[in-house]
Amino acid sequence: MRLLVLGGTEFVGRAVVEEAQALGWEVTTFNRGSHEPAAGVTALRGDRTAPGGLAALEGGEWDVVVDTWSWAPSAVRDAAALLAGRAGHYVYVSSRSVYAQPVPYGADESAPVVAASADDGDGDYPSNKAGAELGAVAAFGDRALLARVGTILGPYENIGRLPWWLGRIARGGPVLAPGRRDLGLQYIDARDLAIWCLEAGRRGLGGAYNVVSPMGFVTTEELLETCVKVTGSDAELRWVEAERILAAGVEPWRDLPIWLTGEDYDFIHGGDVSKALAAGLRCRPLEETVQDTWTWLRGIGGQAPQRPDRPTLGLDPEVEARLLRQA
Repeated sequence: MRLLVLGGTEFVGRAVVEEAQALGWEVTTFNRGSHEPAAGVTALRGDRTAPGGLAALEGGEWDVVVDTWSWAPSAVRDAAALLAGRAGHYVYVSSRSVYAQPVPYGADESAPVVAASADDGDGDYPSNKAGAELGAVAAFGDRALLARVGTILGPYENIGRLPWWLGRIARGGPVLAPGRRDLGLQYIDARDLAIWCLEAGRRGLGGAYNVVSPMGFVTTEELLETCVKVTGSDAELRWVEAERILAAGVEPWRDLPIWLTGEDYDFIHGGDVSKALAAGLRCRPLEETVQDTWTWLRGIGGQAPQRPDRPTLGLDPEVEARLLRQA
């Protein structure tokens, strides 16, 4: 199989490249060259936001294209239009953020989507992803697969979710753990996402799919206890009820990554993924995701890369200490 990855050097794109190579696929990447390409790929250069920036893609044919773009939808529109006659299938890594709020617990792919256009410039994240979906479908029709992901974890993470928890727990001592401890979580390991996208693209699947783990795949307690286990830390998880944490001004998701409450929890951790499961989605055990992320993190000196367009996550140590004293 001949694969073109638009991106291919960071987090999800890198996982796609590595999993494709493990399958023996012939991989081409297209990006600006800000990061070193993986060994063994054909590396094309270009800035898809610049006039003439897609010139390197004007020749060549591919069986599957995987696109991870998150900014101006017009960039996906233009790339998909250019490739439609020379590529078999277009897999766009989208997001469940395309759904119009509020999104009820248990919502599937039929939930309403935010208003957007494939011709839009860079806007907010939900409209960027929704507009890009429209651009992919306009060019490829039912040959476009829209992988609507949620929280993504795993090695190479450049968002700061699991790396922050691992770093904090590795430091040891009392650790603020947000209740309820039995709260179910949904996420997807970037490698499982990559494997599913490649296989679905090879099979010619089209349309929208929610691509995260089943609801309640793990609990908050299981996630944090696993972080304690794999780091070998002496950390003591001290569970504090959500109401007290929120009253202290702590922001779910940003200050305490992955943790959410209320309607935000229903949305992020309550998606119906039965369609993707029926189409072959498989999720590896939590401990494998956490262990591999910790191994990678230690291998790069303990400091994860940070996407410049995303805020730095994590709880202020002084706020944590104050809450722990009150617990």
